[in-house]
Amino acid sequence: MKRNTFIRNSILALPAFSLKDLKAINSTSKPFVVKAGTSRSGKAMMKYAGLHPNDVIISKKDTDGAASVFLFIGNDIVGTPLHIHFEQDEYFTVIEGKYRFVCGDLKTELEAGDSIFLPRKIAHQWLQISKKGKLIYAVTPAGELEDFFEEVNALKAPSIKEIDALALKHGVQHIGPPLEL
Repeated sequence: MKRNTFIRNSILALPAFSLKDLKAINSTSKPFVVKAGTSRSGKAMMKYAGLHPNDVIISKKDTDGAASVFLFIGNDIVGTPLHIHFEQDEYFTVIEGKYRFVCGDLKTELEAGDSIFLPRKIAHQWLQISKKGKLIYAVTPAGELEDFFEEVNALKAPSIKEIDALALKHGVQHIGPPLEL
């Protein structure tokens, strides 16, 4: 990624963190690098729906729980079920491709460079509507989304019922099916 693009996207992500959250970040943390194709842990990236790389690039451990930041790479049409986060806000920046987002009454399509804020306790979902896509998204405070993804990825072929139960265990309630084209 070019330096100017990285700086622009990093600045766009700043509104996802409140001043209180930024003060909570551990000032004794050390800088780190996450190489392409890996996660914050240095392992291969987790897969969303068993296919699409979706992994932690800044862990809740790095921010004392203030936030988690993820990189999602969609390799085909993919989306999330309609869901609610009880305690976390989400902030997305589209890096590549085109996405449809629904949050409460808001229905919009975003392209590379666009960002969206999804407040907690409002039902929302998104759908990648291009063949390829990339998102960087932050969850604040971090909550247990990292743990949810790790547990789902540890299952061989989880059923929708198992995924829904794990989501609820980690503070997210699935309340409807994914969007369709």
